[in-house]
Amino acid sequence: MQIPGGKLITKTGKQKQTCLKVSEQAELMKFLLVEIPSKSRSEVKSLLAHHQISVDNEVITQYNHPLEIGQEVVVNWTKVLVEQQPQGLNIVFEDDYIIIIEKQAGLLSIATATEKEQTAYSILSEHVKKRDAKNKIFVLHRLDRDTSGVMMFAKSEKVQQSLQNAWKETVLERSYVAVVEGLVTQELGTITSWLTESKAFIMYSSRTPNDGQKAVTHYKVLEKNKHYSLLEVNLETGRKNQIRVHMKDIGHSVIGDKKYGATKHPLGRLGLHARVLAFKHPITGEEVRYETDIPKEFLNLFSH
Repeated sequence: MQIPGGKLITKTGKQKQTCLKVSEQAELMKFLLVEIPSKSRSEVKSLLAHHQISVDNEVITQYNHPLEIGQEVVVNWTKVLVEQQPQGLNIVFEDDYIIIIEKQAGLLSIATATEKEQTAYSILSEHVKKRDAKNKIFVLHRLDRDTSGVMMFAKSEKVQQSLQNAWKETVLERSYVAVVEGLVTQELGTITSWLTESKAFIMYSSRTPNDGQKAVTHYKVLEKNKHYSLLEVNLETGRKNQIRVHMKDIGHSVIGDKKYGATKHPLGRLGLHARVLAFKHPITGEEVRYETDIPKEFLNLFSH
């Protein structure tokens, strides 16, 4: 359940609720005044303002929300507190098993041997421990520090193992948008190579089969001008720095990516954003899909 700027959780303690069935079309305020005659108009307004009214499991704050026959209105008599979003990332989905976040560029996913600064992992750990000191989160995959976008964490070791063991079958789509240097003339393409990492942590790409880990990247051109191209990139494999290396392979490095041959830095950040994550929920089996907007600064490069 998501509201702007925060996530709803109820205070601990037994929750008292009243469930009301809608038998005729009405506006929410009028319905509540009839159904709960002991409450005044201002008291009902206060319940709405404090996110204590939901219609078919969705929190509603508008007093004139239209009700349909058969819907269920729940009044939650326990005050709800709104948690603030942690700094540096947005939680876009959370249940008892997983957390999906949108990470900002510049934030490490997890700490490395040399860097112990704040990371997406440490921020989220702190966040879940505020509710219960025993709560933990578990890493499933990472994004490079300078890549923004969608990431998922597990809330138990069991869920982490189940997702990682069946990652290929579970993850239905991982797509990115990338701004690359120059005009990409081929509208659609697939890049296949074998990647190995040097002692200096640079990934090298080889066309020789089995000379490293096989990496397959598909791309489609969304926008282009004489300076840059905006690509939608789909990963068939998830190797370290895969998109960055493959863009260098085709002669169009990701903007801002000095490590892999970029000469242009128009945004002061890497032009790479993890846009879509779709997967089968490890517990319910339902398909969960989260899609973010293309960053505005990417689009601005194509607006003239």
